[in-house]
Amino acid sequence: MEQLRSFLGTLTSSIRDLLPIVLVVAFFQLLVIQQPFPDLARVLTGCLLVVLGLTFFIRGLEQGLFPIGEAMAYAFARKASLPWLLLFAFALGFGTTIAEPALTAVAAEAARIAANGGAIANNDDSMANYALGLRITVALSVGFAILTGVYRIVRGWPIQYLIITGYIGVVIMTVFAPPEIIGIAYDSGGVTTSTVTVPLVTALGVGLAESIKGRNPMIDGFGLIAFASLTPMIFVMAYGMIV
Repeated sequence: MEQLRSFLGTLTSSIRDLLPIVLVVAFFQLLVIQQPFPDLARVLTGCLLVVLGLTFFIRGLEQGLFPIGEAMAYAFARKASLPWLLLFAFALGFGTTIAEPALTAVAAEAARIAANGGAIANNDDSMANYALGLRITVALSVGFAILTGVYRIVRGWPIQYLIITGYIGVVIMTVFAPPEIIGIAYDSGGVTTSTVTVPLVTALGVGLAESIKGRNPMIDGFGLIAFASLTPMIFVMAYGMIV
């Protein structure tokens, strides 16, 4: 019964969160564009699936991903093995990013545009290789970012100096990178902070900060996502300069 009440509470929150989006779309569709929704039954079914999907996703985070991320952070901290902790941080960043659906979609679209623009050969193999190379580049950058962020938590370094240094690097890379890759590089910083990466990385940071004496989870536990958004811009611009 407690689980059912919790699920219904999450379902109600999902409906409340999505309601403003539905109202905005309905307002412009019916009052501004003044056209009925095409295939209303299909639209309503899609909205229902979105609500249910968001509800199950949030429940999964609460019951599975957040606890396991924090538990693994505690376990590595107890072992006091920094190399294994850093290896796990890199592997977690790489693995979650390579599996990120948003990154897969953006990489495929970037490959199609590059082929149409003549930057690469316009065939399936070239586009697949370009998209895969872009995904691996972003995944490596996020792995490096999470590794750096975990090392910062362990050492207690202030986050602001690392972030400022990183964005100075982004500005410098922007000057030298090909114009065609800059937009993709900037967008890649956003697609990495999506449904798969954020929960596990956040749980890792908070759990690690809680398990290390002298660290404040509010101050030291958060900030890993900032690194995950920053480093892909640098890595993807470097990828564009090489490719």
